[in-house]
Amino acid sequence: MTRFSMRPTATEHAPFASTYIDATAAALAAGGHADVLTLLEDQRRAWELLLAPLEPTMASHRYAPGKWTLAESILHVTDTERVFSYRLLRVARGDTTPLPGFDQDAWVPESRADRRSLIDLAAELSMVRGATLALVRSLHETALGQMGTASNHPVSARALVWMIAGHSAHHLQLTRDRYLTTETPRIG
Repeated sequence: MTRFSMRPTATEHAPFASTYIDATAAALAAGGHADVLTLLEDQRRAWELLLAPLEPTMASHRYAPGKWTLAESILHVTDTERVFSYRLLRVARGDTTPLPGFDQDAWVPESRADRRSLIDLAAELSMVRGATLALVRSLHETALGQMGTASNHPVSARALVWMIAGHSAHHLQLTRDRYLTTETPRIG
């Protein structure tokens, strides 16, 4: 068992984070990954492969009225990973200062994602994941067990790693199921 294969316990995260923890467990099982670090690495490639062949017009695609565009959804994944990684850094370093939540719905309009190309958004997501991977690889078992507070709930560094992977897994599946179909315009 590696330091990245142990699932966080319920005392290591808020109840709402179970969605992401469960999504990570499901992705680990479905992909035959050895641990969360391998899953995080594979997700980076999965996003690249998913987004690279799409026509630029797909950036403004909404799968239903009132839903985010594909561009907004991708930037949401990037923004959330930044927030979770920042929390991970603080908690893993033993910082017990309570960290606030964030309002994802307020962030999306301010992101101006629809003014950006899919290529640009995919590149940013890949770079952010690269930074996340560097941080996660640097963590030792003691750091992963550190506890902090985020969004008024206790959280461990280990749970934050799993939450990053689970949030990405959730959005990868959502993108495949809702944004992309057999009729999705692709390059070439």
